[in-house]
Amino acid sequence: MASSSSSVAGPCRRFLCPLAATATASRALLSSSRTPPPTRRRLLLSTTAATTAAAMAASSQRDVSAASSCKVVDSHLHVWASPQQAKEGYSYFPGQEPTLRGDTDFLLECMDKAGVDGALVVQPINHMFDHSLVSSVLKKYPSKFIGCCLANPADDGSGIKQLEHLIVQEKYRAVRFNPSLWPSGQKMTNEVGRSLFAKAGELGAPVGIMVMKGIGLYIQEIEELCRDYPETTIILDHMAFCKLPMNNEEEKAFSSFLSLSRFPQVYVKYSALFRISREAYPYEDTAQLLSRVISNYGANRTMWGSDFPFVVPECGYKGAKDAVSHVTGKISVSPSDLEWILGKTVSQLFQGAWVAP
Repeated sequence: MASSSSSVAGPCRRFLCPLAATATASRALLSSSRTPPPTRRRLLLSTTAATTAAAMAASSQRDVSAASSCKVVDSHLHVWASPQQAKEGYSYFPGQEPTLRGDTDFLLECMDKAGVDGALVVQPINHMFDHSLVSSVLKKYPSKFIGCCLANPADDGSGIKQLEHLIVQEKYRAVRFNPSLWPSGQKMTNEVGRSLFAKAGELGAPVGIMVMKGIGLYIQEIEELCRDYPETTIILDHMAFCKLPMNNEEEKAFSSFLSLSRFPQVYVKYSALFRISREAYPYEDTAQLLSRVISNYGANRTMWGSDFPFVVPECGYKGAKDAVSHVTGKISVSPSDLEWILGKTVSQLFQGAWVAP
């Protein structure tokens, strides 16, 4: 795989909000006009604020122009049926009816406004193992989306045949392992899990692993799968749900997550920042997490993902993309590395995707 030190010019480096800055500067100027003749210091501060606002606006415009030259790909999002589609045959799994809008029309609208060119669609729990809705989306927009199916770890092994059908016939490019779906008391390394994992590697489909309950519970299973099946690529969803460590236990978990970088087939999704941050938008504390991930995995094994539509009520879809540029600006990520994170990594992992026919 190519080095992350690509010389291609990268997209925007810094999250900017020129309108807010301009408003702040304007209030400062109005306030000074209602007070006695300004002191030299107050006049200087007001002038500086106005100048800063103008500079931010100009810089924002330059960043937009730079970003437009790069293909941006969202490595992690979901779509599900609209209420009308659910009535027409794309029913929800009982008990998993969505509370957010997550239909494809809404997604396309959000992507267009954010300047996102393509995405990896992960089968949502709302439809469980019925992939018909996502399959219809992939067929309708073949140059826009590729799919990640959901592994069915049923004891009878029926999920293995289903996995092969989804990858070979329905053209899914990846599969998700959700350890919470394994039968009670069973591990991802049981006979069915190992067969699913091996089949994914045989078919060239990376396995995305969602460890929502924490990497510490599953680190031994993941290490075992890495050692026994080095030909199967792994993608750790949402930075393995690691937040900035606040105690020894959390530091140990984060270190174990970083230690998986010794396996060259392991990739990381810097995704769903609202889930891995202890702060409000723009989630600046994830900068330290990302810095250590880049140091261990490299930018060319790191990819951004929004977690649409869950991210929409948190910071908006465009906000999810903009936060990446803001956070990477805090740790001086190079333009070429930012380009890997925002789309080049996932594009190289899934070669041939997001190419217009």
